[in-house]
Amino acid sequence: MMTKYIIKRLIMMFVLLLGMTFIVFMSLHFAPGDTAEIVAGANATPEDIERVREYLGLNQPILVQYGIYLNNLLHLDLGTSLSTRQPIISELAIRLPHTINLAVFSMILAIIIGVPAGIFAAIKKDSWIDNLLTTTSLIGISIPNFWLGTMLILLFCVQLKLLPTGGMDEPFYTANGIRQAILPGIALSLQVAAGFTRIGRSAMLDVLQSDYIRTAKSKGVKPKVIIFVHALKNALIPIITQLGTAFGGLLGGAIITEQVFVINGVGTYLITAINQRNFPVVQSTVLVIATMFIVINLIVDIVYCLIDPRISYEW
Repeated sequence: MMTKYIIKRLIMMFVLLLGMTFIVFMSLHFAPGDTAEIVAGANATPEDIERVREYLGLNQPILVQYGIYLNNLLHLDLGTSLSTRQPIISELAIRLPHTINLAVFSMILAIIIGVPAGIFAAIKKDSWIDNLLTTTSLIGISIPNFWLGTMLILLFCVQLKLLPTGGMDEPFYTANGIRQAILPGIALSLQVAAGFTRIGRSAMLDVLQSDYIRTAKSKGVKPKVIIFVHALKNALIPIITQLGTAFGGLLGGAIITEQVFVINGVGTYLITAINQRNFPVVQSTVLVIATMFIVINLIVDIVYCLIDPRISYEW
C-alpha cells in the first residue's frame, strides 16, 4: 500500500509541475512588451527585430513554442539565457547552492528556536512565559524579512561593525560562512520560527489533553517522562507536516532576502531575469524552485506516514 501511495504522489507531482510550466509560460508571454525588441536592442531596425523573433522561435504559435519548451525539458535542456547566451542550467548550478545554503541554515535556525519555544509555551500554559512567547511569535510573523534584514545590517554591520554587510559564498558550517549566514538567516527564518512556535504550542496542548496523557498522570508517571517520552512524538507530527510548506516559504523569502544581502543566488537571478524579460531564465528558475518545493513536500508526506501509522495509503 505504501508503494501505491508513493506512486500516486509522484503522479500528482508531475501533474503539478506540468501545470506550473503552462501557467508560467503563458503568463510571461502575455505580459506587456516584446522580448524580441529587448534582445535586439534599442537601436534595432524592424528587420533586425523580426530576425531575432524568428531566431528565438517567437513567430511560431504559442502552443508550438510551449511544446518545444516541454520537449527540451524532457532532454534536461533548460534553454539559453537571452542576455548572456549561456546555458541556463550552468548559471543555475552556480547560484542554486547559495540559495540552498541560505534556506537550509534558516530552516535549522527556525527549528532550533521555534519548536522548543512552542513546546515550552504549552507546558507553561497561561503563564507570563506563555504570554511572552505567544506575543513574540505574533510579532515575528508580522515583521517583513526585508525590513528586518535592513535593520540587522544597520545595527550589526554599520553601527557595531561585527558582521559583513552582504555576500554568502561559503557553506554556513565554515568559520567565515557562519559569519556571512547569520544575519540573512535570522531575517529569513524569523517568520518560519514564529509559525513553528504557534503550531508547536497548539499541538502540544492538544496532546497534553489526550486520554493517554491523563492516564499516565493518574499512574504517577513523572512530568518529564510524560512530556519527552509520551507527548513530544505526537506533538511533533503537525510540525513535520508543516516542514515542506515552511521550506517553500524560505525559498520564496530568499528571493527578497538575497536582494537585501547581495547574495548571488537563485532569487537574485530570477529578479534580474524578470527585469530583462528573459523568459527562458524565468521559466527555468520558477520550475526549479517549484520542483524543489514539491519534492520536499513529497518527502515530508512519506515521513509523516511512516511516523503516524494511522495514515491511510488508499487511493
